[in-house]
Amino acid sequence: MDQNTGARFATSWVKAWNAHDLDAVLAHFADDVVFTSPVAAQVVPESGGVLRGKGSLRAYWSAALARIPDLRFEVVGVYTGVDTLVLNYRNHAGGLVCEVLRFAGDLAVEGAGTYLSDDAAGASGVRD
Repeated sequence: MDQNTGARFATSWVKAWNAHDLDAVLAHFADDVVFTSPVAAQVVPESGGVLRGKGSLRAYWSAALARIPDLRFEVVGVYTGVDTLVLNYRNHAGGLVCEVLRFAGDLAVEGAGTYLSDDAAGASGVRD
């Protein structure tokens, strides 16, 4: 993963999220993706914060978007590794978040949402 590829991915990713276009967001992920998030643990408690497969990811993000109709992201930094990309972004609530994605080819096969707060759901704007 080089910096240009990472920057192109980040542009596409943030555009899809800001349009609330889940099909476009999910197009970045493999069908058998595994994604972890402390927010998912609150939004989809039975997941324990671990989502397996694109269908589970869609269900989680659909539920989260329903709770956060004003969701918007602003990319702050893009960090690249051998097969890994870290997107540092600011969410609509002003919180800084990092999404860590590992790739196989052009698709993310693993991902993790990481937060600066133990109250990740609160920092993300998700409320029960």
